[in-house]
Amino acid sequence: MPLTDLSLADCRAYRPELPVPDGFDAFWSETLSRSAAAGRDAGKKPVYTPVDTGLTQIRTYDVTVPGFAGQPVRGWLRLPAGATEPLGCIVEFLGYGRGRGLAHENLLWASAGYAHLIMDTRGQGWSAAEGATPDTDAGAAGVVPGFLTRGIESPETFYYRRVFTDAVSSVEAIREHPEIDPDRIVVTGVSQGGGITLAVSGLVPGLAGVMPDVPFLCNFPRAAEITGLPPYTEIAEYLKLHRDRTETVFTTLAHFDAALLATRATAPALFSIAMMDEICPPSTCFTAYNHYAGPKDVRVYGFNGHEGGAAYQQREQLAWVRDLFAAPPSGRGSHS
Repeated sequence: MPLTDLSLADCRAYRPELPVPDGFDAFWSETLSRSAAAGRDAGKKPVYTPVDTGLTQIRTYDVTVPGFAGQPVRGWLRLPAGATEPLGCIVEFLGYGRGRGLAHENLLWASAGYAHLIMDTRGQGWSAAEGATPDTDAGAAGVVPGFLTRGIESPETFYYRRVFTDAVSSVEAIREHPEIDPDRIVVTGVSQGGGITLAVSGLVPGLAGVMPDVPFLCNFPRAAEITGLPPYTEIAEYLKLHRDRTETVFTTLAHFDAALLATRATAPALFSIAMMDEICPPSTCFTAYNHYAGPKDVRVYGFNGHEGGAAYQQREQLAWVRDLFAAPPSGRGSHS
């Protein structure tokens, strides 16, 4: 697979302007406060139900968290058996179309001695065998297949408003869990999960760390113009049908650009970017990296596509999190 985007040197220097929509910060502040209030007013709280997986070294819980507008969001919480002190927690967000899977899967972080919360993504989970989270606010008709144009007529109805709020709610919920150290929360995800990770980095203060891999949802205008594979092609397909909505569409998308939200981040970050990625082109990922406001580092995989670093990046992350949690609190984010 040849390079199809900018060179690495050009990507490292690529820092396009990211216009800030009018009322951007107020939009997110109001969205999150209203959603939290809806859950409180309805008396909804996180629920952790033990699951018998047959595993002896890891405890697993079926999680339900009140997300956007108090609506339930599912997940798995895995904890190493025998832990006696509050644990650092890795909160993971999933790639496009993926579900949380089965209760005994995805054991890496719990095996390393951390708590691991994996959040289901509402309306997705095509690969999930059980417990998918429905999207109860599907938005207006006339979308193209997929999720990237669902409710795109306005920021208030856009699909990712609900998803990003679910993610923030999940982080805030796990901070209150009695076995979790609220000052040692790291968020991570691949592709769509990487984009959600970056959104959370700008919406949740006091994170200990941020680990986005080959992130989706960054620099929508460039992605829509240069990407020939889904999901970004959903934007072009929509605009082929609705030729008069270009300005409206990109105004909506600007509210959810993970690269723009990352300009509000403060926690240390470890990125990964693949230079032959045809799904999330490296220039769009470097848009987020170059604009990221907190301390940051990146691992670049020059001859990989959207699979990115895979197990090699997991090895990097395990070492990075170990060192991060070993640092004094002043070297990480501070939860307040």
